Amino acid sequence: MIERKMIEIDGSEGEGGGQIVRSSLALAAVTQTPVRISNIRGGRKKPGLLRQHLAGVKAIARIGDAEIEGDSLGSETLTLTPGVLCGGRHEIQVGSAGSAVLVAQTILPALMFADTESVITIGGGTHASWAPPFDFFQRCYLPLLTRMGADVDVSIQSYGFYPAGGGEITMRVRPTPTLRGLSLLQREGKLKTQVQALVARIPESIGERECEVIRRRANWHRDAFEVRTIERSGGPGNVVMIGCDFDNVSELFIGFGKVGVKAEMVARGVLREARTYLKTDVPVGQYLADQLLLPMGLAAVQGRESEFRTGPISQHSLTHIDVLRRFLDISIETLESDDGSVTVRLNKRQIS
Repeated sequence: MIERKMIEIDGSEGEGGGQIVRSSLALAAVTQTPVRISNIRGGRKKPGLLRQHLAGVKAIARIGDAEIEGDSLGSETLTLTPGVLCGGRHEIQVGSAGSAVLVAQTILPALMFADTESVITIGGGTHASWAPPFDFFQRCYLPLLTRMGADVDVSIQSYGFYPAGGGEITMRVRPTPTLRGLSLLQREGKLKTQVQALVARIPESIGERECEVIRRRANWHRDAFEVRTIERSGGPGNVVMIGCDFDNVSELFIGFGKVGVKAEMVARGVLREARTYLKTDVPVGQYLADQLLLPMGLAAVQGRESEFRTGPISQHSLTHIDVLRRFLDISIETLESDDGSVTVRLNKRQIS
């Protein structure tokens, strides 16, 4: 194997959060490139590795047979030297409400390039406001990854709401030697909306109130609404979600119930987010844009162009682009239009 030069990453640059750690670990494992990350989460009030980051580090080390230094809570410097990617069955515990979904997204690229099928069980939070909930991962992100050629199934065994956590998800990943490019420049087909309120260990009437506020204000048909009582949950919780589905892309907007915040306020907030998205004609929202960058970058390395159109590009995504450029020999263009939309295009770098 060719020995690669270690890449140095400053975790305080750009957005300065956990995305730098997650993407650097995934790319190091896939490209077999050693990485040292300093000033981890230097842009946060409480820097260093949190539980979900540490769980991702240990999972990548196990899957990639990697050597690691600095893998402890609060560590602000981490070094990872990857080995051979290997699939199989693994169980990962994040602890409390640390995001199981973020850990899944960290290790998924490595599992796609592993030597055999993987079945991963991850315990932790599944629905919290600072991470993509399980539903977004399953309904919005993975279908697009499937169109790129990936073979991934996910299921949820138990829900983990903040702050109790206690959720559990299972992810089955079959090796994907090549990825296809993906183009998402326009929304295709007619809009289909679906509103779902989840309630766990709290009155069902809270979800009913959330749905009623959205139904009255949006004037959507009653058939588009559902209140689900969650039986298997690590603790009490509530989310209300608005799904906006087109033929080629789905977006999901989530309002998280909180103690002391009225259900009506939660519902109005998530409806505002959905309306902001629908008021534009871009197919890809800001969170999905950020998550698509890594698989599209891996496809670009293989010579398969990808492109998508989104709204104003976030600092989170710009930081992610910087990390991708450090690991991959690709070109990433961001082209802003007069209407404020941005087209992002990823290609293999041309040798001049």
